[in-house]
Order: sequence, then structure tokens, then C-alpha cells
Amino acid sequence: MNMAIRIIGIDPGLRRTGWAVIDAQGNSLRFVGAGTVRSDDKADLASRLCQLHDGLADIVHDHRPDEAAVEATFVNKDATATLKLGQARGIAMLVPARAGLRVAEYAPNAVKKAVIGVGHGDKKQIHMMVKVLMPKARFDTDDAADAIAIAICHAHHRQSAVGRLALETLK
Repeated sequence: MNMAIRIIGIDPGLRRTGWAVIDAQGNSLRFVGAGTVRSDDKADLASRLCQLHDGLADIVHDHRPDEAAVEATFVNKDATATLKLGQARGIAMLVPARAGLRVAEYAPNAVKKAVIGVGHGDKKQIHMMVKVLMPKARFDTDDAADAIAIAICHAHHRQSAVGRLALETLK
């Protein structure tokens, strides 16, 4: 019998970083928890990154995931916003990596395709399908719902050639 694999999905953002933890056993998925780590937008950048780091580190410590998945950064028209998002994404990758986890990355379109069946869709469609796939899932923000979708995407792809390749590139 397959053992359950605990996955943390992370949707990075400087103001709000969504997180979700699910257990995957074969084709079965079980919701464990989800939420949002917030940074103080009045604080300096370094302090905000520390707040995200400490919040995610607590979640990883409390939930003890086996694997992590992070959404890849997309490029904004605003270079400064893109740079700040990249720094928050660095924290989102650093925390699980420092805990000894392999970290897979998924493009936003890959996450949407895994959850709603197409590579383009809006937040409402993601929320609806997350609820269909995981009826017990609870989330406080769009970021937490996106993190659930990222974890689901990883659960679907972790054994595939694409998933193995994504994990192997991080060794």
C-alpha cells in the first residue's frame, strides 16, 4: 500500500503568501490545512522578508511536509514589483529547502491546467474546483486557495516524468 506523502503548496507574495498542506496517497487527496502568511506593508523590505520566512518556517515545522511546490514567478509590467515578488519567492523556496525538502516549481498555467483542466482561468474557477477536489478544504484568501491548487498540481505530477524532472533539477 502506498504511504501518504505530505505536500506543502506555496503561493508566494510579498504582502500575502498563501500556503496549503495536503496528504496524497495514490489518487486520494486529503486536506490538512491552509492559510496566509502576511507581512507588514509599512515595514522595510528586509523586515517583511523576515516575517514571511518566520511564518513559513513555523508552518513547515508544525506540519512536517515531505515535499514542497512553489508557483513560478510571472513577469509584471512593473519591474520593481517583479523584483519584490522574486524576493518573496526566494523565501518561499528557501524555507522548505532549508528543512531538507525537495522543492518543485510550477508555472501558473500548469497549476490551472491540473486543477481546472485548462491553462487559463479565473480565481472563481480555481476556488470551485478546489472545493470539488477537496470538499473539506478551508481557505481564508485567494492566496491560500491558490496554494491548495499548487499542492494539488504537485500531487498530480510528482510521479510523472515532468514531476520527476522538476524534482531532479533541484538535487
